[in-house]
This record gives sequence, structure tokens and C-alpha cells, in this order.
Amino acid sequence: MSLNIPQTCRKRVVIVGGGFAGLALIRALRRSAFQIVLIDKHNYHMFKPLLYQVASSALNVGDIAFPFRRMFHGWKNFYFRMGYIERIDPEKHLLETTAGTIGYDYLVLATGSIPNFFKIENIKKNALPMSNITDALNIRNRMLRNFEIAVTAATQEECSSRMNVVIVGAGASGVEIAGALAEMRRYVMPRDYPQLDTSLMNIYLIEEQNRVLGSMSEKTSNEALKTLSDKGIRVILGHKIVDYENFCAVFDDGARIPTYNLIWTCGIKSAAFPGISPAWIGRGGRIRVDAFNRIIGCDDLFVIGDTALMQDDPNYPQGHPQLARVAISQGQQLARNLKRLETGKPMQPYRYKNYGVMATVGRNKAFVEWDKIQFGGFFAWIIWSVVHIIFLLGIQGKLKVFWGWIWNYFGHDLPIRLIIGKYERQQKTDTL
Repeated sequence: MSLNIPQTCRKRVVIVGGGFAGLALIRALRRSAFQIVLIDKHNYHMFKPLLYQVASSALNVGDIAFPFRRMFHGWKNFYFRMGYIERIDPEKHLLETTAGTIGYDYLVLATGSIPNFFKIENIKKNALPMSNITDALNIRNRMLRNFEIAVTAATQEECSSRMNVVIVGAGASGVEIAGALAEMRRYVMPRDYPQLDTSLMNIYLIEEQNRVLGSMSEKTSNEALKTLSDKGIRVILGHKIVDYENFCAVFDDGARIPTYNLIWTCGIKSAAFPGISPAWIGRGGRIRVDAFNRIIGCDDLFVIGDTALMQDDPNYPQGHPQLARVAISQGQQLARNLKRLETGKPMQPYRYKNYGVMATVGRNKAFVEWDKIQFGGFFAWIIWSVVHIIFLLGIQGKLKVFWGWIWNYFGHDLPIRLIIGKYERQQKTDTL
């Protein structure tokens, strides 16, 4: 199979992954002297920070996913091919994919991260991760289907287990999906399912550490914990889920919570790349790079975004946080360095400037930290909303999400309550 990409006199930059890092790199190289090739297993860019809103029925898939071919209409010397990596051959400068093999002058890995299930097979097989659009739709479908089954449940125990939600991991993703589901329980469930007793729907947020939002300050963590508790979310700290069997989340102390809805936001890691030397792999499967995002010892292999483990930055000796802002700035810096290489100039090291962190907990409440500035509440929620609208792609996408938020806010409604997929008729023998 051939990728059908013409060989020209231009040097070829092959980018694997069209997330925040890859997209930033491509945009910064648009008018450069390179031939740019993007390879991704999907044909769209996904705005991951709003993934939880697809999972909780607040937004549609099309609101946060943007087709590559539409984004790059009219671009010269740019090619997109859909496929998976099969092997990298650094010596021959070749990348083997399911769509074909391609040579490169520079190869950039920007594949992001995948869920880390910590080798717990039952959780890997049966839990609901929230890493991509398919995951978000699975969460939405599973929960809505279980609500429908709860209506016809023979016992209160079965009804409760169908409605219970256990969220593992109290980082930003866990806190945000917990807040969104609490809003669903309060405003949507009484209208859509008047036969159900919503007090049977318990939302548990489990965190192994002793506080939520561990990447933020202790003050913010305490305020977020109070907000979650006020919304009726049961936060369990200092414990971890070690198994999931017989539709029960099993704790490290043996305690169990019956649930058909186990959402996993506990950890992430980098995917393995055949052909990448184990000596280059660091903690969490991330690939070690130097201050120029270049794999140490390789002149033409670069890694950016969540996959990169850069320990040369004195402010981040354990590597940069796996955030969208880091990925974007690394992509932009690498573009500048590739241009400098072509003009014979030395590359400049990457240094991350912290633009702050944010997290939201349902309606009207968010938390913002920037340097020594820390605040929460409605104004923080407005800032959170504006920043996310700004970083969305395209005017149409911004308008759709903005209007959706306005409708949800004043109408107390979640418009995308659709169960998509096969209907399983047997209830008592239902499987995960």
C-alpha cells in the first residue's frame, strides 16, 4: 500500500498525531519550505477539555471535533493520511503505518496519552475511560441505557446500582464530570425519569491522594471539595479502587460500591512505539527528549506534547505537566527550531511559561490559578468559559458551543440525551 505522497525537493516533516501539539506545529509551519505530512488514526482534531460535556450529554460530538481535511482546505505542500503506526525505523528514516510506508527528513511524534489502568484487567475490560470521543459516547450510552433499565428494575437495590456512578480520579477531568453529572441529577433526571427516586443515584468521586485537584493549591482543593459536597457528590479520599467485579467497585480495604457505571479518569500514560529503543522511555511510557524536544542521540526524531518527557527545564525537573497549553507551546517552539535548522541557525531550548490552570465544577463555579492569583466562583467560571471558547476551532464551533451553553444554563437542559448503538434485550444477564 502506498501513501501516494509526491517526492519533491522540499524536506519532509512527518507528524504523527493531530492533537493540540501536532496542530500547533502544522499551523506554525504553514508558509515554511517544508512538505508537511500529518498521520492520525482519526480524521479529526478533538477538543479534549470539553470531552466530559459530550459524556454528560451537554454537547454533541460535532461541537468538539473538527475534520482535518476541512481545516486544511487550500493548503499547499500539506497531506493528511489516516492510519496507525506499525513501526519506526530510525536508521532508514522510515515510518511504517497501516496506510503505507513513508520516508522522512524529520519525524515528530505527537500522539498524546492513553488511559493507564495500572494492569488491573477487570477495570481495563469493563470500566469507562474518558480519553477520546468514542469513550465519551460510551459513557453517555451506558449511563442513559442504565437509567432506562432502572425504570423497570424489580428491586430498589438493582435500581440503585444502575443509577450509581463511581468516578475514579479527582483531577480536573474527574471533578468536571462529577459536577456535570450532579447537574444532570438535579435538573434533568426529575423531568425525564419522574418514576425514579433520584436519591438512589449516588455519585462517588474516589481519589487515592488526600485531596482533590492535586495539581492546584491546597486552598483551591479545599474549596473544590466543599463545592462537590454541596452538590451532593460523595468524595472518598485516601482510598483507591483495586478491582471491578460483579458490577461492584472494589476498594483497597475490601469495601464495595454496587455500580454499572464506573468512570475511569485515574491516570494516563503514553502508547508504545515499535522501533523506539527502551532506553528512550521514561516514566509513564513518555519518551525522553532534550531541551529541543529531540530524542537524545537522534537528529531527526522529535517528540512533543503529552508523550514528551523533558527534564532539562530547571522549573520542571520531573517533566512538564501534561496540559494542552504545554503541547501547544512545544509545537510552536519546534516549528521555530525546524525553520532555524533549515537556515543554519542554532535551535533554541524550550522553556514553558505557566499560564495558569483552571477547573470547573458544574454551573456557576470554577477555579482559576495563575502565579500567585487564586480565585473561584462565578467570575472564575466566566473566565473558564471564555478561554475555552477562544481555543475552540472555527467561528461555527465557537458559536455552537456558546449557544449550547446559554441554552443549558437558562433552560436547565441537556439536549443530547440519545442512546446510540445496539439495544441489548436481556436485562438480568446484562454484561459490561
